[in-house]
Amino acid sequence: MKTSAKPGGKQFDVDEAVRRAMAVFWQRGYADTSLDLLGAATGLGRGSLYGTFGGKDSLFRRCLDRYAATYGDRYDRALTSYPDDPARAIGAFFDVTLDRLADRSVPDGCLLAQSATLQPETRSHVQALLADQWARVRAALTTPGADPRALDDLATYVVAVTQSLAVLSRAGTPLPDLRAVTRLARTTVSTALAQANTGHAPA
Repeated sequence: MKTSAKPGGKQFDVDEAVRRAMAVFWQRGYADTSLDLLGAATGLGRGSLYGTFGGKDSLFRRCLDRYAATYGDRYDRALTSYPDDPARAIGAFFDVTLDRLADRSVPDGCLLAQSATLQPETRSHVQALLADQWARVRAALTTPGADPRALDDLATYVVAVTQSLAVLSRAGTPLPDLRAVTRLARTTVSTALAQANTGHAPA
């Protein structure tokens, strides 16, 4: 447990403060999250927030990293669960997303998906995290002899579907409809993998 000192010498749990701040950003979005709201959620005053995290922007990027690490581990386990069956691995990847969207203990949607239109530094941070997700998916799709360009395109498609699910969830789309999207996406992935393996990937 990492701690830091508040003014006056009291200690607080930095990781817990990031977790609570992440929940506020995730629920309300960056623009509607004020320092007062962050202070109420974390129990920290403005001085402690600035002293520990360097301000709202840097705290938000810290929350993005926390979010990516939390769900990145789950995605990694899913993508490596079927090393000889990329289509099933991608199915497991979609299942992680659906489980997160069905979890009522966390806000709807995806913190990354709702953060990509922010100021350039934060947008670049989000892009880097999405690139990490793409690399995970692309590694799971790797198949000897398959057309690498087709697999690159397929990895982009899988990430796009995942982010679209989060946006649809945030907009109130029912979970059964989201599951229908992933059923079609699984079929698309299986078909595209077969085409990539025979050298007949679509243009």
